[in-house]
Amino acid sequence: MLSAKLHGGRVTCCNLDYEGSCGIGPDLLKASGILPFEKISVLNVSTGGRLETYVIPGKKDGELSLNGAAARHAAVGDKIIILAFAVLTPAQIRSHRARIVILGHENKIVSCRTEKVLG
Repeated sequence: MLSAKLHGGRVTCCNLDYEGSCGIGPDLLKASGILPFEKISVLNVSTGGRLETYVIPGKKDGELSLNGAAARHAAVGDKIIILAFAVLTPAQIRSHRARIVILGHENKIVSCRTEKVLG
């Protein structure tokens, strides 16, 4: 089940010579509820590519960096979507709310909302 989504972000840095991961700025981690070392999917809107990696805390607000092998899948400025998922029991699904964070210029937070899975 989708637990969090960072939508409309842009890659701020690609560093091939770095231990593989996706750096996400502290403001974006807090807003989305995504945790360090959590497995994520990164969807590159600019190229259509997709990859899975894990999160490391970024140093700066608005940071969305791809490192190691993941850096081969994007260029600075590419538009991306980051998705995090959770495994839930049927009881948990009934009350689950996915957190959606919309990003704008320089990966500033434009809006945050939650979406109930079951109406």
